[in-house]
Amino acid sequence: MRLIGIMIALLSLSPALAQSEQFLVVTGIAQDAGYPQAACHKDCCKRVENGKTKAQMVSSLALVDYRDSSYHIFEMTPDFRAQSRYVESKYQVKGPKSIFLSHAHIGHYSGLMFLGKESRSTNEVPCYVMPRMEDFLRTNGPWSQLIEIGNIELRSVENNTAEVGKVTVEAVQVPHRDEFSETIGFFIQSANKKVLFIPDIDKWDRWEMDLKTWISKADLLLLDGTFYSDGELKGRDMSQIPHPFVTETMDYLQDLSDAEKSKVHFIHLNHSNPLLWDKKSQESLNKRSFNLAFEGQVIEL
Repeated sequence: MRLIGIMIALLSLSPALAQSEQFLVVTGIAQDAGYPQAACHKDCCKRVENGKTKAQMVSSLALVDYRDSSYHIFEMTPDFRAQSRYVESKYQVKGPKSIFLSHAHIGHYSGLMFLGKESRSTNEVPCYVMPRMEDFLRTNGPWSQLIEIGNIELRSVENNTAEVGKVTVEAVQVPHRDEFSETIGFFIQSANKKVLFIPDIDKWDRWEMDLKTWISKADLLLLDGTFYSDGELKGRDMSQIPHPFVTETMDYLQDLSDAEKSKVHFIHLNHSNPLLWDKKSQESLNKRSFNLAFEGQVIEL
């Protein structure tokens, strides 16, 4: 409980409340296992224990809707307790009114456990998923119990979109380690703003779509920044964990204008990623006109 309280207090340092009826809030920027990570006693995680940098929760977005005092959540992370309490307290809303899940890796759906009868005991919350993800949840406990007793109601987003008030959410399928489900990102659109959220993807050249095309279509992109550069995980072949390095993404987009590059905000950072604590790495990112997402970041829609 003390850790949850600390995380909520840290999030409370965020900018002023948004002014629009619907807006996104970044409620976490870390990779699935959070930061600091369990069993990591290296300098990267000791920095949190020593008070040199702050803890970060797992990557997630909340779509706040003041029209009916509710919110919708993208990714149900292991930090959902703290993330939901933060959103509900800061913005005086209730929810989650609906849920969007990208895939079946533990940091993206395991927060569903807090909707069960042991915790919030929700009533048929719409949960938008792709077909393989739906099958995974229906055929594996304890997730199947959430469906059987009516805590969540699965809805398909395959080849279509979901409407959240005046906001449209489109599923964008991406290549990733799809052991249990397909993987998607989300194209979140209002009349005024278009946001692409891709927390997990393999190398950009494995995607049938061109990232540069998406940059021309979107106003802001929250992109997989799991690892900063090759060699970050000592003693491991990082080609076997094929996320696009932040350095690779920056190099690939280098010929774009500063205005286009500034649309990119990196998210889903592994505990080993120096962008979490190293000011030189952060400054280098900014000098190249790219950005780092941050907890409490408000994105007007």
